Amino acid sequence: MPATIAIIGRPNVGKSTLFNRLLRKRKAITHDRPGVTRDRLDGEAVLAGVPVNLIDTGGLTLEDPQGLELDVLEQARRAVEAADLVLLVVDGREGITSEDERVAGLLRQSGKPVLVAVNKVDGGEKEALYTADFHSLGLDLAPVSAEHGFGMRTLVDDMLARLPEFEDEADRPETELTLSLLGRPNAGKSSIINALVGDARLIVSEEAGTTRDAVDVAFEKDGRRTVFVDTAGVRRRTKIEDSLERIASLTALGSGRRADVTILAVDGPGGLAMQDKRLIAYLDKEKVPFMVAVNKVDLVDAKGLAALKQEMSEELRICPHVPVLFVSALTGKGLRDVLPTARAIREECRIRVGTGELNRLLREAVERHQAPLVKGKRPKFYYLTQTDTVPATFVFFVNDPERIKASYARYLENQLRKLFGIRHAPIKLMFRGSRQRNEDGDIIQRPRPAPQKPGTPKKRSPRAGSDRVAKSVETEDRPVKTASSRPASPKPAGPKPSGSRTGAPKARAPRSGAGKPGAGKSKPSSTRPGEKSGTGRKRPPRPGTKKG
Repeated sequence: MPATIAIIGRPNVGKSTLFNRLLRKRKAITHDRPGVTRDRLDGEAVLAGVPVNLIDTGGLTLEDPQGLELDVLEQARRAVEAADLVLLVVDGREGITSEDERVAGLLRQSGKPVLVAVNKVDGGEKEALYTADFHSLGLDLAPVSAEHGFGMRTLVDDMLARLPEFEDEADRPETELTLSLLGRPNAGKSSIINALVGDARLIVSEEAGTTRDAVDVAFEKDGRRTVFVDTAGVRRRTKIEDSLERIASLTALGSGRRADVTILAVDGPGGLAMQDKRLIAYLDKEKVPFMVAVNKVDLVDAKGLAALKQEMSEELRICPHVPVLFVSALTGKGLRDVLPTARAIREECRIRVGTGELNRLLREAVERHQAPLVKGKRPKFYYLTQTDTVPATFVFFVNDPERIKASYARYLENQLRKLFGIRHAPIKLMFRGSRQRNEDGDIIQRPRPAPQKPGTPKKRSPRAGSDRVAKSVETEDRPVKTASSRPASPKPAGPKPSGSRTGAPKARAPRSGAGKPGAGKSKPSSTRPGEKSGTGRKRPPRPGTKKG
């Protein structure tokens, strides 16, 4: 077992900031308001290669504590009892206070080794000034800045030097199951965890909004280790005006992603509120494995319990696979079914089915009940495969996903659940089309070749190494023929015609009808020098002459 270090101090001295710095992640909520942390938070860290267990506690008020301050004090006392080293955090800027002296005196009575971390020392030049007052406590000091990281290496070395050496013991069993509790404020989430663990691990109060951080509670039984995550109550966003409550709500919603199964706690006497319906819709949309635990049924009579069951069955029509348990954290009624149900959901989420078996199911399901027509056309299913687990994700390859109606998708989901025994785990169905679509959602048609006339040979594109490529290569090496290299054509023998002169245009060849009178006479050429004959072009009229 690793050593345990408890972080103790009065409110608003930076305990949670130092806790996050040692863990190297933001697990505890930090705020300028004092008294944010109430329950003690556990975290596993590795300091210079040594695994340790860190415990963050709420701010202690030893002068006339009242209400929640007494519960916070009890949680801190239990953390000190379980710790091997106590890290007392003080504010170096404010200096020593009477509350710091009371906390130091309480820690001396515990008999545990104590190290004082003087926080908010932003540099070495202020180290002597900020630590001068705390020498009166008679404890070893370590100036640090949890926000900026100053002095953290020295602090880690001082803590490891004071930790006892632990012999290698049997390894702790791995975490088998992680359960996150979600619900409205004052629905009894902390009470359910305390009842399942059998210990007052979390602060329980009639005041709504007691829990703020996401608190991990480990529980071992029969060699199985289960971790419960208690979260703050989630209200409607429009009703949240406090920034601290908004941060706590976001942390609560995010805790379901790192848990195996989420338990939605519902206040039984208050009935199913609108916020409960929103949370159910959110969990179903995100495909989170969850179950519903209706708490405080000991305060509901038999008639009211029957009405509550009827209401739950009607509201869960959007996700009928979700199991509903009616429990009582006070009397323990129905709590023994929580862990077995959660384990069954977790095992169903890990189901993996082969592609061949899935396609046989698809063929039988489509033959049993065909998909309805959409705009006169019926969708075609090509094949089915499973792409992921937790949740189980099945992808259907079809010709057009828009033709799949929601009712037929539910039919396919029911067939998968019935055949593979998936009763309570969520299933995610995806329909992927074989055609590509543009940004507007229209199907992109592939260009088709133009139809050829019958009897015409098909044109084939030249391939590498073909005759066309070879001929083009040969023509590059051939010499270019010029006018001087061409052989002169032989001139006809005989006397030259009278009146012929060099460069004069030749007479045209006689047209048809040369036997007519005057056909043999040649007409004078009307072309200009440098102009081709027979082009059909007319000479423009001279300026100053009338046309026609």
